[in-house]
This record gives sequence, structure tokens and C-alpha cells, in this order.
Amino acid sequence: MDATTIRPLASSLNQPRAMRASAPHCIIGLGNPGPQYAETRHNVGFRVIDLLAQRHGFPSPQHMLQAVIGEGEIGGIQVLLVKPMTFMNESGQAVSRICAHFDLSPEELLVIYDDINIDLGMLRLRRAGSSGGHKGMQSVIDYLGTEQIPRLRLGIGRLPPKAEARSFVLSPFDAEEEEIADQLIQRAYAAVECVVAEGMEAAMRQFNG
Repeated sequence: MDATTIRPLASSLNQPRAMRASAPHCIIGLGNPGPQYAETRHNVGFRVIDLLAQRHGFPSPQHMLQAVIGEGEIGGIQVLLVKPMTFMNESGQAVSRICAHFDLSPEELLVIYDDINIDLGMLRLRRAGSSGGHKGMQSVIDYLGTEQIPRLRLGIGRLPPKAEARSFVLSPFDAEEEEIADQLIQRAYAAVECVVAEGMEAAMRQFNG
């Protein structure tokens, strides 16, 4: 989902919160901008956003509020798909600006990001909680001032012995891992669809295994 054109955004999101459907209205994938990071473990959140935009036919996005933002529908629900462009550790800066601009509460978000505390290929949906040491998610929590933020954590493999976390998350998957990672992206895509269509509780029952 690359920014190519500028157009008006989200007329339905200008409605008062009470008039909106009870579904997440902003799906945010965390990652780092730039081709050198595209295939790294840290960028699985971006990959899910790209897949959602492609399969649901989102029009060309625009670059604004320190993010690439696309507007479209998933299952008849109007949503924003967002990739912050502030680099991972300052993700909250872009997220807070988007929330302010579109009058979004933290509960209307779904943040997708990598997790080295989950086995490769596994995922976890949660309504709230700490960052678990993930600096991008911690930035979002710090800027929004709450841990009550729905999130989808994607297992990228546990940190190998003696490995340094930064180097590990900024490394690509090897050939065997990439097949599992691709399956993870596909499953995360399905989980997001389920969250939007049926809500967090239904999605957690189906996808938290």
C-alpha cells in the first residue's frame, strides 16, 4: 500500500462516535518505512495491511499525518488502513495524530505488530495489555495514555540464544521460515476480517489457539 494520490478521506468517519458501527475503524500495522526493511521480521504488520488493501480493493492511499492511509470497506464496514511512517519506535506519534484528526478512541483501533515472545506462525488477539517490551506498541501506549488498545500480535519466532533483539527483528526470514510467515500473514488477514465482521470476542475464540 504505497501512497500515490491525494484524495478526501473517510466521510463516514466524520460521524459522531455514537453513530458508528461497533467495529474497529482503524487497522494499524506497525513497521519501518523503506525497501530495506520491507522483508524483515519487524514489518509483518505492514504486510498484513498491504494484503488487506489489495484483497479488499482499497483505492490508492495518501500520505498524511506521518502515515500512509487508505480508506475503504471490509465486510461493509468503513475502515482506515494505516502504516505509520515515523519508524517503529515512534509509531505512537503518527497514531496519536490520526486519532485526533479522525476523532478515534483507542478502543476503535486494532494495532498489528510482531512479537518475539510468540512462536513463529502463531498469533494472539487481545483487547488490552502492556507492550510486552515491544517498543512500537509501547510508543502507541505512551502517546495515547492507555493500555486499553486492541491488538493483534504476530509470532515471528523466539529470540535465539545469544542473539541481539534489534538485529533479530531487523533480519529477514530464512527460506523455510518465510513459508510459515506467509501463512501467518494470511491467517492474520482472516483474523482482521473476523474482528471487523464479528467482533473481538468471536475472533479471539476462533484465532487464539
